[in-house]
Formats: sequence, C-alpha cells, structure tokens
Amino acid sequence: MHETHFLSTAIAATKQPLFSSIPKPQSPSSSHHDSHSFPPQKKNPHFSIISASKTTASLKPPPTTATPHSNFQEKVLYLDSIGLDFFSLINHHPPILSSPLSHIKSTVHFLLTSPEFRRLIGMCPEILSFRVAEIAPILTFLLREAHVNGSDLRRVINRRPRLLACSVKTRLRPTLYFLQSIGISQVNKHTSLLSCSVEDKLLPRIDYLEKIGFSHRDALSMFRRFPQLFCYSIEQNFEPKFDYFVVEMGRGMKELTEFPHYFSFSLENRIRPRHQRCVEKGVCFPLPMLLKTSEAKFRDRLEFCCNSSIPFRGSPLWGTKFG
Repeated sequence: MHETHFLSTAIAATKQPLFSSIPKPQSPSSSHHDSHSFPPQKKNPHFSIISASKTTASLKPPPTTATPHSNFQEKVLYLDSIGLDFFSLINHHPPILSSPLSHIKSTVHFLLTSPEFRRLIGMCPEILSFRVAEIAPILTFLLREAHVNGSDLRRVINRRPRLLACSVKTRLRPTLYFLQSIGISQVNKHTSLLSCSVEDKLLPRIDYLEKIGFSHRDALSMFRRFPQLFCYSIEQNFEPKFDYFVVEMGRGMKELTEFPHYFSFSLENRIRPRHQRCVEKGVCFPLPMLLKTSEAKFRDRLEFCCNSSIPFRGSPLWGTKFG
C-alpha cells in the first residue's frame, strides 16, 4: 500500500526537528577577550568576597531558558501569526497553555498541508496538544486497519478532525472492532464513528431501540442499514421522532426497521408538515416516498394520487390509502 503525503510528512517530522536551523545565541564571554586580558586586581580584604562574586556573575552567560511570561507571549504571537486566536483556543482546550511551543509548531507545520487547517483547529483545538509523533500512528491506523484509501485520507481528516486527537489503543481500534462485530464491514465509509466511545455512545443507542420495542436483531439491522444512527441524540432526536411516528402517524415499527433513515429527517421541517398534508388529502405514502423525494416531486405525487384512481398492485404507488 502506498503511503500518503500525510504519513510521509509525519514520519519525516519525527526523525528531525523542524526548527533546527535557528542559530544558537553566542556567549558574551567568547572570542574578543580572554581571561588574561584583564588587568590584575588589587586585593582588598573588605571587598574581596563581593568583588569576586560580581566578577563571577558578570562572566556568566545569560540564561538560555525562557521565562514563563516570554513563553506565553511567544505562543500568543505565533498562533496569532497563523490566524489562530490563542484565547479562544485555551477557552475550549486549556491544556494548550502547557503544551511546548516546539510541539505546537511541529504539529502546525504538519497540518498546514491541509487547506482547511484553521477549520480543523477550530473544530478540535486538542490537536495542537499532540506531537507529530503521536499523530503518525493514527494515520497509519486509518490506512492499514480501517482501510481508508490514501486518496481519501485528507477528506476523512477534514470531515472529522477529532480522529487526530484519539488514542489508537483505547478508542479507535476498540470502536473499529465493535463496528465490525455487529456487521458493519465497510467502516472506511463511516470513519467519523471511529472517534465515538463504544460504552458511552454506541451501546446506549442500541439499548434504546431495544427498550422501545425492537428486538436485538432488528436493532442491529437498523444500524447496519444506516450506521449514522449512532450519531443522533436519544433525547433530541430518537425520542420525539419515535413518539410522533407511533402516536401521530400510527405506523408499524417494521417500517422503521426497513427505513431507519427516518431519523435523519427534520421533524418540524419535513416529517410533520408532509404527514399532515397527506392526512388532509387522505393519502398514506411509504416512508421513503414521503420523506426522500424533493418538495416538487412530493407535491406532484400527492396531487397525482388525489386525482387518480386506486393504483394497480405492483405499481410504485401500491399501498397508498385513499380517503
């Protein structure tokens, strides 16, 4: 398998420092004078200790370690120079305060290969706390274990930057194995799920579907048909839409098993208004026809059904109820 520019850049960055060309400061005690060029000092019993200490101090090179204040200021100026708001970043991810500037520079240099660099950092500031040596194994995992195509790697990262802030051992690999174990074979088409916790996010959604009446087999079938179900909130998505489906629409759960994409549509902007228009016309469309079609096609089909006789069995409109 060919390694991508992402991965080769990361590996190269871990082997040699990116900012090694910066000249080292010269010690003020070198080249122009040596210790024999100073005139002999007269001994003074009262001031010998003080003068000796002053002479010794004056010959010491200036400290090379930066103060916390200078480090802070340099970090602010550097991030500002590449278009990032330092204070906004630390508000969302305080550990950036303690991240060495050299690590941040290396990571920025690596990620600048992405044209959407600022958006990546805005979506996931935690990336700046990771060294390039920690990011390289993540890219290797995506290529070799999740089977992401090299040409798709940039798109995958741009779509879900949080992948670069996840541990391969404790998050990415366990989630990959879980998704494969329930029958989602092409995880490379759903890489955004790899950053999700199995215990905190994936399992609770399966448990919810079983709680409201789906069998374990049907619940897993729904997630295999539409893996993006794992991304939806139970309180804000599943509960209100399921209640409307059962109470207001009066439909059977088998329809949801066959069309779990129902949960991807807006309740207020798509599901409710279309269902109400069908009720007014005395028509009941299958879920895909009700929700997937464009507004124009939905309107045309609704009008056609109201002005036509009952369709023959085998027609795409079979199953439509007329009032």
